[in-house]
Amino acid sequence: MAEIIANGLGGELDVVLVHKLTHPEQPELAIGAMDEEGQAFVSEWAANLHPAYIESEKSRQLHILKRRRALYTPGRGAIDPKGRIVIVVDDGIATGSTLTAALRAVRVKEPKKLIAVAAVASPEAARRMSEECDAVVCLNVPASFYSVGQYFDDFAEVKDEDVARILSHKELRAAANE
Repeated sequence: MAEIIANGLGGELDVVLVHKLTHPEQPELAIGAMDEEGQAFVSEWAANLHPAYIESEKSRQLHILKRRRALYTPGRGAIDPKGRIVIVVDDGIATGSTLTAALRAVRVKEPKKLIAVAAVASPEAARRMSEECDAVVCLNVPASFYSVGQYFDDFAEVKDEDVARILSHKELRAAANE
């Protein structure tokens, strides 16, 4: 989705690397999320978890994010969003943990405008996201929301190699146009 939007707007494409912090007994449940610089957003429903577990989970996810940055954009870091209009794209927003972490990771770098875009969101998550950015664009905010995947015919996870390839091709096209 992000590649299509970036191409359509003639913009640059990059990733805001965040990863959900998982519940020890329910790995699909996000208790928060972590950005690649080590900042974490921890949901209020994680309050009953042991602090040592949360710190361990943060460390584990930070290691994954550092590996992904090296794989996705070898030889360079993230594009600096300062003073720019930044659109953060997500396939869908269930709890909002990962998108909150992504928006906060960008916000501290002082973009001119910060916009969140998603295909689908729960009503509660869409409301929360409007507090984290300047605008939210969401194609579908159904009253009866159970999971992001229920709104896609194909909800396969995007592989690391695919992300690296998409970013590499985008960089090559940009260099050719300079």
